[in-house]
Amino acid sequence: MLLRLLCATSILLRLAKHKPRAYALIGRLTGNLVLIEGNQLLLDVSGVGYEVEVSASVLATSPQSGKPLTLFTHFVVREEAQLLFGFGDQRERDLFRAYIRINGVGPKMALALISSISLPTLVSAVQANEVGVLTKVPGVGKKTAERLMVELKSRLDTLVPDGMSAVSLAVGPADRAVGREAEDALIALGYKPNQATDAVQQALRALANESGDLGTEQLVTWVLRSMARGVS
Repeated sequence: MLLRLLCATSILLRLAKHKPRAYALIGRLTGNLVLIEGNQLLLDVSGVGYEVEVSASVLATSPQSGKPLTLFTHFVVREEAQLLFGFGDQRERDLFRAYIRINGVGPKMALALISSISLPTLVSAVQANEVGVLTKVPGVGKKTAERLMVELKSRLDTLVPDGMSAVSLAVGPADRAVGREAEDALIALGYKPNQATDAVQQALRALANESGDLGTEQLVTWVLRSMARGVS
């Protein structure tokens, strides 16, 4: 099996000299976690160690060393390197693949986008032309964010999966502003940015039918109570 993999990789490398691209050679891995360094982990699959760059959600839910872990992967072959990117589920990988189809967005930036901004927040930001949301992503400056915003607007349909809740996309400017404040408050309490974003989106959906305007304190309180109940 290892010999076949090496032969296939050799062929892909020769092809990559002409046109570097992504190949669906390794689509999923299941093995035991060996170690984590930064956003990269080492996965032991039947005695072969795979180095995989993973999203923030994988890091947040990864098991202890020696425990089993399954990743959906995207394999990139370049003349100078072979890179594996890992995701917790197929939907997250599909979003990653949608990002890298955008002109100027490489695998590293796509991974940073997924790790920093939840999909509902991204869609709301694009609809409202809030460039500042993109500049919070590591490696994305103002000019890059402005270009990304133009690209994302034309590709919004490809980024939103079928059946996605319309509630998270229908919040108005006031709710978006309150949501940002709630995210900042949760980050100050120790939440990671992507965790804070997801928690606030849950709160917005849960409180969508509440009468009156939502406030920052109301959202943060809902999140903290949900965490205490083990819901969030």
